[in-house]
Amino acid sequence: MKNTNSISKILPVLFGFFIMGFCDVVGITSSHVKADFGLSDTMSNMIPVALFSMFLFFSVPTGMLMNKIGRKNTVLLSNIITIVAMLIPLVAYTFSMTLIAFALLGIANTILQVSINPLLTNVVHGDKLASSLTAGQFVKAISSFAGPFIAAFAASTLGNWQYMFPIYALITVISTVWLMLTPIEENQPKSDVSSFVSVFAILKDKTILLLFLGIVFVVGVDVGVNTAAPKLLMERCGLSMLDAGYGTSMYFAFRTAGAFLGAILLSKISSIKFFKTTIFIALAAIMALLFVQNQYLLFAIFAIVGISIANVFSIIFAMAIQLRPDKVNEISGLMVTAIFGGAIIPFVMGVSSDAIGSQVGSVLVILVCALYLVFCAFSIKTTEK
Repeated sequence: MKNTNSISKILPVLFGFFIMGFCDVVGITSSHVKADFGLSDTMSNMIPVALFSMFLFFSVPTGMLMNKIGRKNTVLLSNIITIVAMLIPLVAYTFSMTLIAFALLGIANTILQVSINPLLTNVVHGDKLASSLTAGQFVKAISSFAGPFIAAFAASTLGNWQYMFPIYALITVISTVWLMLTPIEENQPKSDVSSFVSVFAILKDKTILLLFLGIVFVVGVDVGVNTAAPKLLMERCGLSMLDAGYGTSMYFAFRTAGAFLGAILLSKISSIKFFKTTIFIALAAIMALLFVQNQYLLFAIFAIVGISIANVFSIIFAMAIQLRPDKVNEISGLMVTAIFGGAIIPFVMGVSSDAIGSQVGSVLVILVCALYLVFCAFSIKTTEK
């Protein structure tokens, strides 16, 4: 009975990770918005900028808020904001309102990412925590993978791709009600809340700075491929908007597979060796994106990048925490803040592609991000062998 009760508390929390994956719909959305309003790459890429820039401003304040209202209430707050964000494009579909919707989604996703992992520790304990966190990331990956399919279903069956937004709102309502009806005890003592100054002061440590920028650039690669994949397929292969969206799904499908493969291999191989090997594979694949024109080869490259980049974020995150175990809370907040790389990189990609006149500009920016990650992998000093 105790185990059943525990599972009944774990499942609604894990389902929250599905809501976390909604942020990855920026790729297919930016492609549709670009076509709907006749925008340049620079302007259409303002959608991921609007979303991911929120991580810069709301990560640390969320930690402060969580100490006041509790972890569960913080997750519920993020869900409410998500519901509002997903209804905005349905009420008023303009470019400016879409930007507002994704800025709100960015705020909600920031709040969720900061609060849901701590909430999971209230329902999972001991050696089961790591596997539960992995399960949460898998649920998030499933959400990311499903995005283009939900958009395609909305367009083909419901008549308009924008109907994906109320579908997401309904899913979020289900998650909210489920979590509200689940009693969860939060008996952890409240800790001192860090300020912006104290958190960012940690960047004086050169290794922490190296890893912080690693998060910036790995998120840049992730969001960059997510955003560029449909545009590359349309530009080079003449695919329709809906068919090109499956390039993003290919990337997320193999990123999901890569996460599980990494969980197995990292128990036998040191994380730094794994990091070096996989980032070289990702670099080679991204370099190939500069030249490949064939549709099927492009899909294969997206798969290779997805499976090779899948574990880089978690490896860097873990290295940062292990480096300063006395500053776990501060470093966790700092690394979540670094997700704002998902705002900077797409913007630079848009400017670059508009300047060159093709998606080669976007790929060059992603390539620079991958080159930094190679530099990061070989610059980190670790005791691992």
